[in-house]
Amino acid sequence: MLSTTPQVLALDFDGVICDGLIEYFQTTQKAYLKLWTQDSISPDYLATSFYKLRPVIETGWEMPVLLRALVLGESESEILENWPEVLGKIVQSEKLDKKVLGETLDGVRDEWIESDLTGWLGLHKFYGGVIERLKTILLSDTKIYIISTKEGRFIQTLLAEQGINISDRYLIGKESKRPKYETIQNILIQESITANQLWFVEDRLKALELVQERSELAGVGLFLADWGYNTQQTRDSLQNTSEIHLLSLTQFTQDFPQWYLP
Repeated sequence: MLSTTPQVLALDFDGVICDGLIEYFQTTQKAYLKLWTQDSISPDYLATSFYKLRPVIETGWEMPVLLRALVLGESESEILENWPEVLGKIVQSEKLDKKVLGETLDGVRDEWIESDLTGWLGLHKFYGGVIERLKTILLSDTKIYIISTKEGRFIQTLLAEQGINISDRYLIGKESKRPKYETIQNILIQESITANQLWFVEDRLKALELVQERSELAGVGLFLADWGYNTQQTRDSLQNTSEIHLLSLTQFTQDFPQWYLP
């Protein structure tokens, strides 16, 4: 049974705290043109499809490949239903290197931040009420950890602009190179708490299911953010489970006991 109030609240960043869709696309577009220098792309048409397909992305390096799939004419339905196969096919056929893809994407961000920090920050928006809620929690006994596949330095820059400073101890970004379920296990050990004293909010169902599958993590409070990068089909799939709670943005901004009310 969940504790009434978590000792630790672990949060994904993109799709839970911050909506970076516009930045995602513009950064991906810049990275794409560095990787496929011979191509020219039509931003308006591709942006609409890219936003719709964002839920398929697990890690950042996949984003240029998603744009590549659209340029190559893959249908939105095929990408939504079979992204791992589409991704693997393009990576293999074009002999793409995940490390190069990721470094190119991060390099574009670094250059953008250095040359135009205000412009880069302006491409992000924080979901309504989330920053205020985080500030309230940070004044309470509940500790906040951020677990993300985004580089930690980018997250710190964005949160600092909102008046929130998270130390490296509580921010586990892509550089940790660990799956989220393993990070959660480490947090339990580090904080000397039981599983039911940690709540995890994520917008990607697969990440929650991987926690659910670990016997040593049984009891962790699992919440799918319904305002994030997921589909209605994914949200509907939770109707037959009581172990993963569908969380609305309104619930998130309220006190913890409101989170698991029907």
